[in-house]
Amino acid sequence: MDQVGDGAESGMDDEQRVDLGVLLFIPYRYTEDRIFRALQDAGFDDWTLAQCRVFQRIAPDGSRLTDLADQAQMTKQSAGVLVDQLERLGYVRRVPDPADGRARLIVIEERGRRAVEVAAATLDEIYSQWKTYLGTRNFGLLHQILDQLREITDPYER
Repeated sequence: MDQVGDGAESGMDDEQRVDLGVLLFIPYRYTEDRIFRALQDAGFDDWTLAQCRVFQRIAPDGSRLTDLADQAQMTKQSAGVLVDQLERLGYVRRVPDPADGRARLIVIEERGRRAVEVAAATLDEIYSQWKTYLGTRNFGLLHQILDQLREITDPYER
C-alpha cells in the first residue's frame, strides 16, 4: 500500500523528490533576483538586496518601522539602519503618523515610486511567462491554491 508522499504517484523515488518548501522558494528567489537585476539595469543600482527586502514591505500609505522589522524578520535596530540608508538614497522618508503623533511612518518617495514601477513591470513579465508555460488555467489554479494556503500561513494577512 502506498503511503502519502512516497513518490509512487509520480514515479519518483524519495531521492529524486524535491522538498515542497524548496519548490515554493525557488520561484520566489528567481522572481526576487530578476526584479533586483531589472532595477539595477534601470539605474537603481545604489541599493542592496537587504534594503530592497525591507523596501518591498512598505505599505502604499506608509508603514511603521516596527511593522517593517516584524515582516522582514529582523530586529527593529537592523530595519532602522536599512531605512536610514534608503532615506539617504532618496527612496523613502519618515513622516509623522496621522494616527499617532508620537509615531513616524516610512513612506515611499518619488524615486522609490519609480523603482516600484520597474519592479511591477518586471513582475508582470514574469507572470506572463509563467502563464504561457503553465497555461492560463494552471497558472490561475496555482495562484488560487497559494492564496488559500496564505490564509493559514501568513501572520500579516488581514
